[in-house]
Amino acid sequence: MLPVFVAAGSALMSYFIMQARMEVALAKEREFLAEARAMIDSQDKVMVEKVKATEESIRRESLNEFLDDFRVEERHYMRENKSVFASKKAMVLQERLFFRNIPLSNWVEHEFTVEEGNSDISRLAQACSIFSAKPMAEAASASKLLA
Repeated sequence: MLPVFVAAGSALMSYFIMQARMEVALAKEREFLAEARAMIDSQDKVMVEKVKATEESIRRESLNEFLDDFRVEERHYMRENKSVFASKKAMVLQERLFFRNIPLSNWVEHEFTVEEGNSDISRLAQACSIFSAKPMAEAASASKLLA
């Protein structure tokens, strides 16, 4: 009976040892799988961010190309109104907005009274344009030129 008892004990002991080894192997596999999933998730997030950044840059580039197709045609000349009592000198600025070669507006005309000694007409024309994006400093200097 002793050999049967020793054999059963050995079998039971080898079963528990093998069970422990299998649990260790399973834990290592789960750890490896968790690392792989984390790497895949991080790569997925990076890929999504890259796609969004690419879409945004393409959208920005296409908008810039669209806005580059707009242009403004300007012309200006001096008008002098003479009356019996006074002579008035004015600059007339005419502007028209185009998309490629298609006019989007009629001529918009502005008349600005100019001082006698003012010779910087082109700067005044640029500062008073309604279609150009001008900073506030230029608008202030234009109002000084008109005064």
